[in-house]
Amino acid sequence: METQLLILPGLGNSGEKHWQTFWHEKFENSIRLVQDNWDEPVREDWIARLNEEASRLDKPTILVAHSLAVSLVLHWAATNSNKNIIGALLVAPADVDSPQHTPEIIRNFSPMPIYKLPFPSIVVASENDPYASFERKKYFAEQWGSDFVNVGQQGHINSDSDLKYWEEGQAILKQLIKKTS
Repeated sequence: METQLLILPGLGNSGEKHWQTFWHEKFENSIRLVQDNWDEPVREDWIARLNEEASRLDKPTILVAHSLAVSLVLHWAATNSNKNIIGALLVAPADVDSPQHTPEIIRNFSPMPIYKLPFPSIVVASENDPYASFERKKYFAEQWGSDFVNVGQQGHINSDSDLKYWEEGQAILKQLIKKTS
């Protein structure tokens, strides 16, 4: 079984130095979701775009979400399903409920959905992420039924973290793929 990756960037898209961009270049089995408006996201528009892309999937697929896109996955999965979505790697969830952690522009993604996801998932968290407290990310993982991986002091696990191909993340992804087989 070949597992496909659907890469879901967050607010502002993932730039050329972001690990999601490196992964998309490296993995031939990856698709990158493109939103119409990266800088002023509207939850319903982002969900509709994810639903469009999910409807075209014809292989077992893992969602690879970063930051705001983690909230997107939770909102999408609450009202949509697709037998080809077999798991989700949820990296550095932004706390859309917290005014001190996230900008007002993403508040329309609040409240953060709290329920057990219908597929295996792993939340990857950094101890010094400015967009959500470490405790809150642990809470999310528990509520979503996700495994939880602490990657130490990696900031927001984004371009600023300078992870390039992020080998540690690839190892975590392999763990998730094993869980889905």
